[in-house]
Amino acid sequence: MQTETKSNFSTPIAIVLAGIIIAGAMYFSDGKKVAAPITPVKPVSGLDQVRPVSADDHIRGNPNAPVIVVEYSDTECPFCGRFHETMKQIMNEYGKDGKVAWVYRHSPLDQLHSKARNESVALECAAEIGGNEKFWEYTDRIYAVTPTNNGLDPAELPKIAAFVGLDVAKFNTCLVSGKYNSKIEVDLQNAQLTGGSGTPWSVVISKGGNTSINGALPYAQVKQLIDTLLK
Repeated sequence: MQTETKSNFSTPIAIVLAGIIIAGAMYFSDGKKVAAPITPVKPVSGLDQVRPVSADDHIRGNPNAPVIVVEYSDTECPFCGRFHETMKQIMNEYGKDGKVAWVYRHSPLDQLHSKARNESVALECAAEIGGNEKFWEYTDRIYAVTPTNNGLDPAELPKIAAFVGLDVAKFNTCLVSGKYNSKIEVDLQNAQLTGGSGTPWSVVISKGGNTSINGALPYAQVKQLIDTLLK
């Protein structure tokens, strides 16, 4: 994985639903409002290869939600930072009612962001010490403070741990232990197996099958997709 992905998403033919992709919202012709044509979307192979969501995952929301967004992300990717805020909005709207769950997995782009993999370890250490709640608090904080594009000083990682209320000594020991290297690599390999070639890359699981969000789609588009999948 060598490139960050901007805003674009694709879906398999089995669940192409009318109205998801609109080539321009509307246009005017002879004084009349005319709907723009739907742009065909090529099917994405490999989405069925997404690793099943389990208790080992970092889940925000209802694990049994009808729509589950499995995001593969890089903490130093600026587009991931944008999408993180989008998903927080989505969860504020749909998570409270148990309609949507958000699963976070690691996909550090080593060739672009040499610090991202160690930051992924930091997220795992937050989970080890403080559980799921502290994992998400740490994740929210690191996206809030990083300058992105490999700009976060590693010295900030224990400071973030202290900020969210973790035992810093335990955090530092965990950070240098190497115990989560294989877990992060498994996430990265699964992202690639499902078709992800950049970040953020998300596989959306619903009763109609799996679809994908390729890049940092804005809130309105993600909401439109989710509303359609919930019907």
